[in-house]
Formats: sequence, structure tokens, C-alpha cells
Amino acid sequence: MFLEVEQNPNFEGSYFMRFKELGPPRRVSHVKSYDRISLGEWCVVTGWCEDADHPFRPAFAQRVEDSGSGSTFIVFGGNWGIRLKLESDTNNWNIEDANQWGEGYLSIGEERDLRYE
Repeated sequence: MFLEVEQNPNFEGSYFMRFKELGPPRRVSHVKSYDRISLGEWCVVTGWCEDADHPFRPAFAQRVEDSGSGSTFIVFGGNWGIRLKLESDTNNWNIEDANQWGEGYLSIGEERDLRYE
């Protein structure tokens, strides 16, 4: 699996990475984030791309090999990465919304922290 994310307004960094696949990609709708709260909080996730009129893309999770822990799930989306918002946030997706944030991708260690479509 190759993952490429360009530097963009959704995510300031850029990535070109390669992972050894351990399973097929599956569409994912939510991830549990532990960034703000140690117990975690569910976030809606979407893929993001450069198309200004239709930036939304499906987000996927795929199990890959991880040298540190054996395996992990990579959550990825469009060429501009993924975008997240709290599950309770009912606002439409908007790159200008300060309550939403972008990531190049996420590495999720436990499948219980993913919700598939």
C-alpha cells in the first residue's frame, strides 16, 4: 500500500509512505480519538481532496504491518488526507470550521476504535 498526501490547506505536512498490507481496505465512518480526552471520543471522518466543489471522499481503514506493535490500522482518504469532527458536531464539512481538523492519515492500534460503514 502506498500513501501519498500533498501539502494542502487541510493538512500542512506531506507524506509518501509504503506499508505492507495485512488485509483489504474497508470504508470507515468514525474513529475514536484520544488526542483531547484520555478516555477517547468518537469522531466522524471523511477523506478530503483538492476538488473545491466536491472535496469529500470516502475514508478507509486498512490493517498494515507495524514494526513496533505487529499491526495497526491506517485510516486514509483523499490526496489532501482526512478530515475529522466530533460525532456530536452537526455542522457541514468545511475546511474553514475551527471545530474540524485535518490529518494526513491516522494510525489506529485497536479495531474497536473504528466504526465501519
